[in-house]
Amino acid sequence: MNAIELKGLVKEYPGFRLGGLDLALPSGSIMGLVGENGAGKSTTIKLIMNAIKRDAGSVSVLGVDNQSRAFSDIKEDIGVVLDEAYYPEVLNAHNVGRVMANTYRRWEPDTYENYLRQFALPQDKAFRDYSRGMKMKLAIAVALSHQAKLLILDEATSGLDPMVRDEILDIFNEYTRQEDRSILLSSHIVSDLEKICDYIAFLHKGQLLLCEEKDRLLEEYALVRLSRERLADLPEDSIVGKTCSEYGARALVLRSKVPYDLPLEHTNLEDIILFLAKGGTQE
Repeated sequence: MNAIELKGLVKEYPGFRLGGLDLALPSGSIMGLVGENGAGKSTTIKLIMNAIKRDAGSVSVLGVDNQSRAFSDIKEDIGVVLDEAYYPEVLNAHNVGRVMANTYRRWEPDTYENYLRQFALPQDKAFRDYSRGMKMKLAIAVALSHQAKLLILDEATSGLDPMVRDEILDIFNEYTRQEDRSILLSSHIVSDLEKICDYIAFLHKGQLLLCEEKDRLLEEYALVRLSRERLADLPEDSIVGKTCSEYGARALVLRSKVPYDLPLEHTNLEDIILFLAKGGTQE
C-alpha cells in the first residue's frame, strides 16, 4: 500500500497553478519534496491534509480518500510538523504534553519526555520564549510521540544547527525501520534529503519535474566538463542542462546516452536539482 497517493491533483490560485500532480509514497519509505520557494511544496502538504480544497484530482492517505469521513479517524495515525510550529504562546512543554494526552488516543508520555530531554527543551519555559529551532524540536517531539504511521514534515529541519539536524535525521531514519511507517519531508536543504530519502519529488513552478528513487537518480545522471566543441558533438537528448563560459562547458548528462570514453564526474542531488530547475543553456 502507498502511504500517500496523488492522482491528477490540481490547485489554482490567481497567477499560480499546482499540478496536475501524480505522486506515490510507498509505505515504509522516506520521500523528499524539494523545490524553490513558491514552487508549491506547502500547498501540496495542505492539500494532502485537506486543509485546503483541491480543484481536481484525488488524494489518498494511508489508503483513505482525504475528503471522506474516514479521514478524521486516520488523522490519529499522522504526525504533522509545519514550517511554523503553532502552540498557544503561554503554554510550556509540560502543558503541551498534557494537551496532547487528551488529543491522541495512543499518546506516549514517556516517549515525549525522552524527546524533550534528548532535544534539551526546558519544560517550564513558555512557548513564546522559544527560539525557532526550539519550537521546531518541540513540534517534532509531539509528532513522534503518538505512534504515527505517517509523518508529514514541512521544513522541519530549518532553523536547526547542523549537529541537531543530523541527530533528527537519524531519528527519522530510525522511525522508518518499521515497515508500516513512512515520511514525507519537505525541505530546501537538499543535502538533508540526500542523506535519508528513498525517493525524491521535485516541484518547480507548480509542476512535478520528477519523482524517482534517489539512488536511481544518482546512477542515471552525471556531470561532465568539456570544451564547447566537444559539447556540441554530444547527442542532444543526452544533455539535461548545461552552463557555458569562455573557459568551456559544464553539463548534466544521462550516463546511458553519452560516449563510453567521455570522462564523467560524480554528481549529487543538488547538482541534479539545479540543472533541472534552470534547464537549457546558461551562459
